Amino acid sequence: MVVSIQDTQPSPSSNVGGTDESFLVVNCLKMTLCLKRNFDRVYLQKTLVPHSLKGKLDALLQRARIIHLNEMELYFGASASDDGITEEFYSPRNELEALNCVLSLVDHSGKSDVTNASLKALRVAIISRIFNFGNKNKLETEMVKEACDSEKHLTSWAESHGLVSKLQIAYVEGAGRGALATEDLGVGDIALEIPISVIISEDLVYESDMIHVLEKIDGISAETMLLLWSMRERHNIDSKYKFYFDALPKQFNTGLSFGVEATIVLDGTLALEEILQAKQHLRYEYDQLFPALSVSFPGLFSPEFYTWEQYLWACELWYSNSMKIMFPDGKLKTCLIPVAGFLNHSVCPHIMHYGKVDSVTNTLKFPLSRPCNRGEQCYLSYGNLSSSHLLTFYGFLPQEVNPYDIIPLDIEEGSDCSSEEGCQDDTKHMVRGAWLSVLTNQGLFYYRLPSPLLEHLRNAVNPGLHTMTLLQESLETEKKVLDDLYAIFDGMMKNLDDSVLEDRSSEKWDVQLAIQYKDLQKNIVSSILTACESGRKMVEHELKRCMHEDIAG
Repeated sequence: MVVSIQDTQPSPSSNVGGTDESFLVVNCLKMTLCLKRNFDRVYLQKTLVPHSLKGKLDALLQRARIIHLNEMELYFGASASDDGITEEFYSPRNELEALNCVLSLVDHSGKSDVTNASLKALRVAIISRIFNFGNKNKLETEMVKEACDSEKHLTSWAESHGLVSKLQIAYVEGAGRGALATEDLGVGDIALEIPISVIISEDLVYESDMIHVLEKIDGISAETMLLLWSMRERHNIDSKYKFYFDALPKQFNTGLSFGVEATIVLDGTLALEEILQAKQHLRYEYDQLFPALSVSFPGLFSPEFYTWEQYLWACELWYSNSMKIMFPDGKLKTCLIPVAGFLNHSVCPHIMHYGKVDSVTNTLKFPLSRPCNRGEQCYLSYGNLSSSHLLTFYGFLPQEVNPYDIIPLDIEEGSDCSSEEGCQDDTKHMVRGAWLSVLTNQGLFYYRLPSPLLEHLRNAVNPGLHTMTLLQESLETEKKVLDDLYAIFDGMMKNLDDSVLEDRSSEKWDVQLAIQYKDLQKNIVSSILTACESGRKMVEHELKRCMHEDIAG
């Protein structure tokens, strides 16, 4: 039997940039990686011995990992590829996608060959790997207390409309509310099934008495209309969604609500710029609408319901709780999903694919990509998001190491960019914590730093040099590259100085979050400085040896 894995259509995880151009670039890079591996088809015999079974599964996973790489993983994964590493690991997301992809392939093949023992053995092996991978990345959950009346009323209301849940809402240590499995759940089990009738979407706005006013506002988006609708609906005691709004917090502690002290702490970080830009944008949007709408239509837009504070609350609600959902008619809509909003985010989630309404059952299903034991918190993926984004729009930092914590670099083109040929590199360069480069060669020419970045800097320093050899010219180029990188990140570290912070033990929630995030940024920058310093020592050692050999003749 021949088993082949093909990337026949774009997946959400493989198109991070969101544009057709970036999608084409990503797929070209995937093809390049596949060519480097010299992949052949994988053949399965009717029966497989354990050693052969492992080899076949490894071969399938290698292909599946590449198919499910996103743009960022490709950028940092280039180092492992260049080093000839075959047991690569790109990210928890990628590994789970690859494992579930192979599992789906085996299940599909098994339907046409139910007697094939090798497929059955392969399936058992994949499930075992998923289980072991999940255990290795498991987050311990400590329940603080059971759900309050507001959460219980919401769950009962949703169940009366057809909700089917294998999760229990509770308060958990370090995360507020969360969802715990009420029984042992396996791969493919549905943890949550939510009827379309309880989903809050733009359809509600078009059915409301607001629409005749809102649709006349030039350029207003469906998301903004929903936001304005929810600001009034939360105060409607007769609302169908009263139990949902009653269960929402009175205040969302996201970066958008940071006070002055926390903002000062963030000075020099990526998050500060993100928060300031977001708040400036939201304030501009609010001023475009109010008080004009309240003056012209006080019955629809009561001034007491449409203050700046309530507008910001609604923005935080939609930023932190909304999901993009594909409906049976093919329309992609931003929605609020009662009960599902209690699921917390993880870098290695149990639930990865949940964005499409089942046209047969008219429900939104949340299937598991890895097992979740009874009493364990069930996690969702909010997306491939950096900690600065999670801090700004969700108000938390991941418990695990986040592979999407990158520092983008705005690097000027080298002298070779004066020619048309020299300006072909449109790659967006970046770095992340060097501790994530566990598979990257730490030796000369690599240093646990991204290969695309190093190659770009080499071309800028010495456009005519296209080899990495132990010759003096190459080594001098390496030293200049590392010196330049060190200077960049040394400046960043100085900008992250926190001497203005008088009290690191402040009990204010926003200050504590800001301190944690700034420490994370400093750790990333420090790891790059260490990598550069270590690399410079290696290069200087080789330079001395090279020059000594030249003198010796």
